[in-house]
Amino acid sequence: MPGRGRLAAVGTASAGHPWRVFAAWAVVLVAVLGLSRAAGGAYSDNVNLGNTGPNTGLQLLKANDRAASGYTGTVVLRSSSAPLTSARTAIDQALANLGHLSHVIAVTNPLSPQHPTVSADGRTGYINVHTDVLPKTLGSGFEAQLRVADRPLVSAGLEVQYGGQFDQLFRPKATDARSELIGFIVAAVVLLVGFGSVAGALLPLVTALFAVLVGLNLLGIFSSLATFGTASPTLALMIGLGVGIDYAVFLTTRFRQQVADGVPPLEAAAVCASTSGRAVLVAGGTVSVAMLGLFVSGISFIGMLGLAAVFGVVTAVAGALTLVPAALGLLGRQVDRLHIGRTVAESGEDGDGWHRYAAVVGRHPWAFLAAGLVLLGTLAVPLLSIRLGHVDDGADPASYTDKQAYDLMARGFGAGANGPFTVVVELPPGTPPATAGQLGARTEEALASVPDVARVSPFSPTANGKLLVGTVVPASSPQQAATTTLYNRLVGTSVPAALRGSGAKGYVSGATASQIEFTSMLTGKLPVIILVVVATAFALILVAFRSLLLAVKAALLNLVSISAAYGVIVAVFQWGWGRSLLGVSENVPIESYVPVLMFAIVFGLSMDYEIFLLTRVKENWDATRDHRLSVARGLSSTGRVITCAALIMASVFIAFVGSTQVVIKMLAVGLASSVVLDATVVRLLLVPAVMYLLGPSSWWLPRWLDRLLPRLEIEAEVPSSEAESPQLVG
Repeated sequence: MPGRGRLAAVGTASAGHPWRVFAAWAVVLVAVLGLSRAAGGAYSDNVNLGNTGPNTGLQLLKANDRAASGYTGTVVLRSSSAPLTSARTAIDQALANLGHLSHVIAVTNPLSPQHPTVSADGRTGYINVHTDVLPKTLGSGFEAQLRVADRPLVSAGLEVQYGGQFDQLFRPKATDARSELIGFIVAAVVLLVGFGSVAGALLPLVTALFAVLVGLNLLGIFSSLATFGTASPTLALMIGLGVGIDYAVFLTTRFRQQVADGVPPLEAAAVCASTSGRAVLVAGGTVSVAMLGLFVSGISFIGMLGLAAVFGVVTAVAGALTLVPAALGLLGRQVDRLHIGRTVAESGEDGDGWHRYAAVVGRHPWAFLAAGLVLLGTLAVPLLSIRLGHVDDGADPASYTDKQAYDLMARGFGAGANGPFTVVVELPPGTPPATAGQLGARTEEALASVPDVARVSPFSPTANGKLLVGTVVPASSPQQAATTTLYNRLVGTSVPAALRGSGAKGYVSGATASQIEFTSMLTGKLPVIILVVVATAFALILVAFRSLLLAVKAALLNLVSISAAYGVIVAVFQWGWGRSLLGVSENVPIESYVPVLMFAIVFGLSMDYEIFLLTRVKENWDATRDHRLSVARGLSSTGRVITCAALIMASVFIAFVGSTQVVIKMLAVGLASSVVLDATVVRLLLVPAVMYLLGPSSWWLPRWLDRLLPRLEIEAEVPSSEAESPQLVG
C-alpha cells in the first residue's frame, strides 16, 4: 500500500497538470482500442468439465466422429398444412446449400430413412448443422449466408427458425449502450438532487465512463489470449461503471468539502488522494481480491468471469486516483459554480435530517436492529426454495428466433427434444459388429423403460466401429428438475445396468448433461467460495480497524445481506413475481453461477460502504474517545454520500435488465437489490445499531492478536480543519 506522501503526490501532480493526465488517458484509450480490434478476441461459454462423464463422452465423440467434433446449430422447419415430405426438393436444395458453407462440416437430413427428425404429424422437423468453430464467432456474415442457404425452404412456404448454438448468432444485439445511457441519466439525477452541484454530478460519470472504456478494451485484448464467458464484457461494464462512479463520488465530495472550508485546490486534491484515495485503493483491491477468489472454485469459466470484472475495477481505481484529481484541479474553486438549489458536500449541518436520524438510532438501537433483521429475514425467505440450474432458450422473448425454434420443437417432439442426452458407449477393442448391434438394441430397450424418458433413438456404431451412439429424449424441458433427476438416474443406475457384463463403458453427454454436471460441480464448490469470501471480509475489517467484534459483525451482516438479495432473485425469476416486466417469458431456475458471482461482487461492494462509514467513525473515536458521539458523527457525515452512491450504483445495475441475456437480467436485479439493501438497511441501520449496543467494546482487540496483525491504514490522517465534524443534535 503506497504511503500517504505517494498518494498525495499523485493527487497534487494530477491536479496541477490536468491536461497531461487527460492526454495520457486519451493515448492509452486509443492504443487499447486499436489493439483490441486488431486482436479480434471473442467470448464463449465453453466450460471444461475435466474428468466428468459428459466431457469424457464428448472427447470420445471428437476422436471417433468428425461431426461431433464441432458445434451444432439447429434449423427448425414447420409446415402449416402439408407434411414436410411434400417439400423434399426444397429441403434437399437447402441441405446442399448448407453443406457448402464455410466452417460447416456436416448436415443432417430430417427426411433420412435411417434417422428421420420429423414429428409424428410430419409437419415439424429439424436440421442439425455442425460447424468446426463456435457459430457466434462467425458474425453477421455467416448469419446472412445461412438465410440465403435456407431460402428454398422459405420459398416453399415453410416456417424457418434457428436454435441450438445458432441462438447467439441470431439473437438481437445486446443493448449495453442503451443500458449504460439509462444508468447515466438516473445517476446524474441522483447526484444533482443529492448534492446540487452540476460539476459534482457530471465529473464522476465522465471519468468513470472513460476509465471503464479502457478496461473493456483491455479485456478485449486478453479475450484473444484466453477464453472468457459471453457475460464477461457486460459484467466488466456493470461493475466498472458502478464502482467507478462511486469512487469518483467519494473523492469529489471530499474535495468540495475541503474547498468549501477554504483549503486551496491543490492542497485539497492532495488531501483527497491521501484520505479518500487511500480508501478507494483499499476498496478496489478488496473487490478485485473477492472476484479473483472465484478461482478457488476450481472451474476456470467462473474464475475468468471474476477476472473479467477485475479489468473494470482496476481501471476504475486508476481513473479515480488520476482522472478525478485532474478534473478537480481544472475546476478548482469553480467546482460548485453551476448548481441547482443548495450545494451539499460530505458533511451536513447541525440539526439536519441525518443528525436527527443518528440521534433516533442512538436512542432506540434494539428497535432498529430488530426492524432491519426482520426486513432482511423476510426478503430471504424465498432463498429456502432456490433451485439452481441452467436458463434455456424457452425463457427468451417470443420475438426471438431461438424462442420460436424452442417452442416449435416442444410442440412437435415434446419439451425434452430441446435438451436430449447423448449416450456414448465405448466398446471393448475388437467387438464384432453383430455383438455391437445386439448390445445397442439391448441398451435402447433398457433405457426406453426408464421413468421420464420420452423416447430413445437406435444406437448406431461410428464409422470405425469403436463407439455406439444413441439419444435419450427426456419427457421434461432442459431446465426442469425432472430432467436433472433423469440424468442422475441414467448415470448412476440405468446406463451401467444396461451395459453390465458387456465390458463396455457408457457416458451420458450432450449440452444438457454438461450443464447439469456444471451446476453440480459449482454447487459443491459454493461453500468453499463462501468461506473464502467471508474470511476475507473478516480479515480486512480486523486488520484495518483493529476490532475483533466489528470483524465478526461485518462477516455476519454480509451473510444476512446476501441472503436477502438471493431471496429477491428467487422471487422474481423462479417464482415469477414481476419477471414478465423484465421480458422473461417463463419461470426459470437460478443460473448456477449467478449466486457465486453475486456473493463475490456484493462482498466487495459492501466493503466500500463499510470502509467509508467505519473510517469516519474511527476518525472521531481516535479524536474524542466518545463512542456514541463517534458513531453519530460517522453516520451523519456519510449518510448522504453512501445513500446517493448506492442509488447510483443500483441505477447502473438495474438499467441492464434491458440486456438480451436472462442471466444478465438476473445479475442486474440481484446486484441492484443487494446494493440498496446493503447501503441502507445494513450500513445505515444495522451497523450503527450494533455499534451503539456494543459501545466502546466495538474497538476491543486482544493484545496478543494486535501484536500479530499487520498495520493497514485505510485513510491517512486528515488536516485538523476536516476532523472537525458537526455536533450531534437530538
